[in-house]
Amino acid sequence: MQTDQHDCDVLIIGSGYAGTMLGAILARNGAKVVLVDAGSHPRFAIGESTIPHLLVRQQALATRFDVPEIRELQDVKTVTAAMGSTHGVKLHATFQMAEEGAEPDPRKVIMAATPKNLYQGPHLFRQDSDAYMHYVAIRYGAVSRQNWRVADIDLGADAVTVTGQNGEVFRARYLVDASGFRSPLADKLDLREKPSRFKHHSRSIFTHMIDVKRWDDVCGIDPAKRQPLPWYKGTMHHVFDRGWFWVIPFNNYEQSCNPVVSVGLTLDERTYPKPDGMSAEEEFMHYVNKFPAVARQFEGARAIREWTSTGRIQYSSKQSIGHRWCLMSHAAGFIDPLYSRGLSNTAEVIDALSGRLLAALEDDDFSDERFRYVEELEQGLLSYNDDLVNCSYIAFSNFRLFDAVFRIWGISSNYGSMRLTRAELNYKLGDKNAFTDLEKAPNTGFWWPDDDEMKRMWDIMVETCEKYEVGELDGDDAAERLFRLIEQSPVPPPTFGYKDRDNQVIYPSNIALARFLNWAIRKGSPNVSELASGLLRATIRARRQGKKVG
Repeated sequence: MQTDQHDCDVLIIGSGYAGTMLGAILARNGAKVVLVDAGSHPRFAIGESTIPHLLVRQQALATRFDVPEIRELQDVKTVTAAMGSTHGVKLHATFQMAEEGAEPDPRKVIMAATPKNLYQGPHLFRQDSDAYMHYVAIRYGAVSRQNWRVADIDLGADAVTVTGQNGEVFRARYLVDASGFRSPLADKLDLREKPSRFKHHSRSIFTHMIDVKRWDDVCGIDPAKRQPLPWYKGTMHHVFDRGWFWVIPFNNYEQSCNPVVSVGLTLDERTYPKPDGMSAEEEFMHYVNKFPAVARQFEGARAIREWTSTGRIQYSSKQSIGHRWCLMSHAAGFIDPLYSRGLSNTAEVIDALSGRLLAALEDDDFSDERFRYVEELEQGLLSYNDDLVNCSYIAFSNFRLFDAVFRIWGISSNYGSMRLTRAELNYKLGDKNAFTDLEKAPNTGFWWPDDDEMKRMWDIMVETCEKYEVGELDGDDAAERLFRLIEQSPVPPPTFGYKDRDNQVIYPSNIALARFLNWAIRKGSPNVSELASGLLRATIRARRQGKKVG
């Protein structure tokens, strides 16, 4: 038993993506950081698929806090160079409707792809990417304690004292719990809402497998009717009434030597209650075999680690910020892996918390008011994601309705990414308030939080899906209502195909991007025009000054 007591500025519980990235940022900027974790690296973690909003947010974190290693997570090429050849590539997210006993319908598919000239996003093999960021934090001066379990937490007025089961004690000026569902701080303060306030319900079964076949090879769809990119080059979602499978390959990049594919099944547990006497693998294959093409994809596949089968995965907290403490990201709550929002939301919270923590350490002011925005952001991110996923599960039973929901989500996310890119460029150009100014928006946690028209579309989407769920609208009428909304609004860009009902592929070319900027500046709504023109001006100025764009 150790009896040592140490002082530090910030103690972080959890050394996954959230804890290590926050630790690296704080240590890089002079804070004395301690990272403690009940486990050790390398280790399995889900949350492996990236999205554009995450990649843009990570770029902003690297710029704002001068941690260039975060940029290595941006692209499969940089990930491979920095961390090894175990990661996959994500050129798109594809959603294929699966109907029981039927072959896939090529008309019932959505592909959303990254523009060619931006980046090739990665599928992160988390045991390697998390370990990489862990050692980045250590190189910047963070102290790490692996296999270190929290025994007690004492929240004082001037410090937080954390005692390990080995008797070692840390006295910190601030505590961040980034440990996830089994949060010691949430348990200590009884912070979990029982039941969770979230509307959405789901449970999950998942593992890593080898010998999962490429969808391109087994789908049975005429090549002439396929999307422009190979399906195996992205994240594949097989969606059906109140459920979906994910297929995230790490073996789809030319330089990868990793044969593993991440697979999972997520179900509304009210529609599909957990059966007695059936193993997780048996239940997974039970649902796989309902869909002929999906069954062909998994024929002969083998799990290489234990299966995980959960109960309801939604949880929420009464509060996530208190005096000298923060429940960060997945320690505060969780919705569902659909749309891969987890890492993106985490990066957004890291940004909001890091700046405030560094300022508080500098002037020794840890007032509750200083951190209030972080609470609003965390709860807002969870609530809007709850709306999105709940609407999607409702809409899975009608492809046209799901298509419309996806478009509204995509529009809001596209503009949110543009907004963040503009802020990062302006920061590089000398505007030190560029990131904090983003917080001055009315709809905290929404992806485009300062546009009333986008928020109106979102609210109508939620209302429409919930009316369909209770039988006040049928699926086709609900879909028609949302498609008319998209067509009549001045916000959705016509150049990307959002207003074209027959278009199932969002894959902007360079010409389409140029046309979008022209439309947005000349014909878009006032907010769209201001956003696009501001981004264009910042891009031109940055290039003239020789600063890297993107």
